[in-house]
Amino acid sequence: MESPHNELTRNVIAAAIDVHRVLGPGLLESVYLECLRLELTNRNLRSAAQVAIPIAYKGLDLGVGYRVDLLVEDRLVVEVKSVERVIAVHKAQVLTYLRLTACPLGLLINFNVAKLVDGVHRLVNPRALGRHEAFDSAQAEKPSP
Repeated sequence: MESPHNELTRNVIAAAIDVHRVLGPGLLESVYLECLRLELTNRNLRSAAQVAIPIAYKGLDLGVGYRVDLLVEDRLVVEVKSVERVIAVHKAQVLTYLRLTACPLGLLINFNVAKLVDGVHRLVNPRALGRHEAFDSAQAEKPSP
């Protein structure tokens, strides 16, 4: 059986491809982010931009420490980039966001490429993947009111 996360990531990647087809490479990340949000809304996907992630250090709440570019359907972190090339620290950033949000999957999308598929990186949080898979199965088994 295919994971419901695969369908979500496919839909987000398709939306990003549409944005890239219209705009092309070379613009600011903020432009791609707003256009991607619009595409996700048009596809009936819930998303929130610049979601604050509170940071706790040794049990002390430090308040907001980071902001996730996009959180889609409360389970997919999307980090938007417009850089010459993706480097290891960009992927590490998404993995940290996955850990802090307990989301199972993340997409790092670099719009500054000739073909968007070359700029898409899918990252997995194995600790959260099992929890969300179980949650999705339980939700699917619940009868509709």
